[in-house]
Amino acid sequence: MMGLVGVLVAFVAALVAVTLVYPRVVDFAVKRQIVDNPDARKLQRNPVPVLGGVAVFFGLVVGLFTAGLYEAFAPLIIRECACDVQYTPLNVVGILPMFLAMSIMLGVGIADDVSELSPKLRFLVEIAITVMLIFWTKVSLNDFQGLWGVDEVSLWVSIPLTIVAVVGIINAINLVDGVDGLSSGYCIMASAAFGVLFYRTGDYLMLMLCSLAVGSLLPFFFHNVFGKTSKMFIGDGGSLMMGVVMSTYVVVAVTSGSGCEKFVSEGFGVVPFTLAVMCVPVFDTVRVMVVRILRGTSPFHPDKTHLHHLFIELGYSHFGTTVSELLLNILVVLAWYATYKMGASIDVQFYVVMGVGIALTAGFYKLVRVSQKRNTALFRLLKRIGKFSHFEENKGWLSLQKIVDFK
Repeated sequence: MMGLVGVLVAFVAALVAVTLVYPRVVDFAVKRQIVDNPDARKLQRNPVPVLGGVAVFFGLVVGLFTAGLYEAFAPLIIRECACDVQYTPLNVVGILPMFLAMSIMLGVGIADDVSELSPKLRFLVEIAITVMLIFWTKVSLNDFQGLWGVDEVSLWVSIPLTIVAVVGIINAINLVDGVDGLSSGYCIMASAAFGVLFYRTGDYLMLMLCSLAVGSLLPFFFHNVFGKTSKMFIGDGGSLMMGVVMSTYVVVAVTSGSGCEKFVSEGFGVVPFTLAVMCVPVFDTVRVMVVRILRGTSPFHPDKTHLHHLFIELGYSHFGTTVSELLLNILVVLAWYATYKMGASIDVQFYVVMGVGIALTAGFYKLVRVSQKRNTALFRLLKRIGKFSHFEENKGWLSLQKIVDFK
């Protein structure tokens, strides 16, 4: 019980910290002209500050520090009150290596926002950070958790697999950051989903990280989506940093000794679950990069072929695009859950997630493009839905905008 109180304390501290620091970060970014300027590839019409990641990181750090204070004093409070309460230590020190990795990626991302670093340099930094975390924390994708009948695997398999997975997830979260609220909304959803898993396994440290992420991202999400004068992008710094957080969820869940083993015996597919939660960013990124390679261009060459570009082209608002992509991801998670509850094997759960995930990303993209050429009823329906997604002049929207813009 007291462990859950610590998780709640961390959430509230992070939420309040970002709420208070956000306007100061906006002012700093505007005065220093640390902004994202519009161009032919980008979707905004005016320069927008890009230090949202700094505000989110501040909330994460304040929340972690507050959780540390709670951990230090909670046993004393319990003893003084003579409470018959079981205290579960959060062990916040164990999460410090990941915070170091997050701070490095935040710095690299800010440098990229300001001076546009080469993709190769960023790629090398991501690999180096992943290797650092593997050897510092001794955590890697070393257990398939019953998928294909495989449990623990050797370091020769787990280390390369972890590097590929972590670097892939970091870049997927970075590349999904194309419309207002999408990357932050997705990370909030993923943090909530993994939070449920870590609660069930009794991993309160990772549960606290999930609560920190949600608490830090919520204020940013509202400003990013509903703000006008207070709008700020999370920037490459923030998206790369949150990529580290998302990849940490996956690696910790799949690693040997994560506590998920007791659910595997019940038919719970840990790997299918993590893949379902990460589905849309990862599958869409793979699709885009494969298409770029087939066209003879660099997989890191920016273009407008992501799912969010497709929704915008269909006439969806940024908010409508964000909701649509989150719903696609939730559908994959629901497909996994239904398969699991029906008693399907872990292997079948994996194949269902792969099939539904590919269908709702690559399949959906191709279907819309074909429908667009033929001007089918489906295409016209999607266009009509897109028109209904514009709430920018709605009274409720404008009222919320005044609140988040500090008016």
